[in-house]
Amino acid sequence: MDRVSSPGSLFQSRVLVLDGAVGTELERRGVPTPRPLWSAAALLTHPQVVEQIHRDYVEAGAEIIVANTFRTNVRTLRAGVLERGAELNRLALELARKVAQRHEGTQARRHEGGGQSSALPVLVAASVAPVEDCYSPQLVPDEAMLDDEHAQMMAWLKAAGPDLVWIETMNTVREARAAARAAANAGLPCCISFVTRENGDLLSGEPLEAAVAAVEPFGPIALGLNCIPPDGMTRNLPRLRSATQSVGGAHGAETVGDAHPTRLRSATRKAGSAHGTLLAAYAHINNPTPIRGWSFSQQVTPEEYAKYARRWIELGASIVGGCCGTTPAHIAAVRATVDMRAVTRET
Repeated sequence: MDRVSSPGSLFQSRVLVLDGAVGTELERRGVPTPRPLWSAAALLTHPQVVEQIHRDYVEAGAEIIVANTFRTNVRTLRAGVLERGAELNRLALELARKVAQRHEGTQARRHEGGGQSSALPVLVAASVAPVEDCYSPQLVPDEAMLDDEHAQMMAWLKAAGPDLVWIETMNTVREARAAARAAANAGLPCCISFVTRENGDLLSGEPLEAAVAAVEPFGPIALGLNCIPPDGMTRNLPRLRSATQSVGGAHGAETVGDAHPTRLRSATRKAGSAHGTLLAAYAHINNPTPIRGWSFSQQVTPEEYAKYARRWIELGASIVGGCCGTTPAHIAAVRATVDMRAVTRET
């Protein structure tokens, strides 16, 4: 995390662009993603494609790229490669970090040569997914088991050195809480995102407000929604915003030994909601199928997706990106919208 000397500056009074999908982008590029490893298999078979995807997102304008650690957790790796857990997480972070550092080097050289440069570092986040299938909340184990598995995952990630962890697609209150607690105990700043039903409840049927209340004491930088359709994002984001404002936040991560979360939290107070927690929004644009994994038949064009992103910014989102099915073209369209926008957030 020392790579970014002043990460908080990225969160001051501006909208950040998150990257898009990795797993479905691997599939789109012809890389096999067999279950249970899914996207993690590419770390062993096609690391150069993983790196290229990260590079394409940065070139599209992403300021946060998420390493390919969505399926490098304990439960998934028990399918024969558990002993390589630390190695796979380290490799995933190395691939993303290499791209981020190359981008920063290019920006620095451009600036030294008298050209324009954003001079902004690309943050590298590590994805932390549910230990079971994202759409199967009934499979989520008890909290003691969740604590053990997420603690191991955070230990692997801590050693690999991301700028932050991105806990995403959380479908139950207890797993969101367990993952947030593990991140705080490891001294890793985190963002947390939930997957919801059409009505805004978690897939488990638990209220979104209960999930927000469960994780806020651990001081997340941002709370978000992901892996839901764009229309669902537009419909449910106001509920998330209301929940974060109602809870108020205990900001427990500021008491963690590492000072990095504190610097980030201090900056987010200037850009986020009244109590400092940012809102993140990144939707999926195609549907899971039981045979292939994802259907690519129902596409939302980059231009259409950017219009959705503009609306999410109006609704209070400070971080916008893409989930399953989105491509570098979608993120480039979002980047263009953010750069040219005159979007006023609703109060």
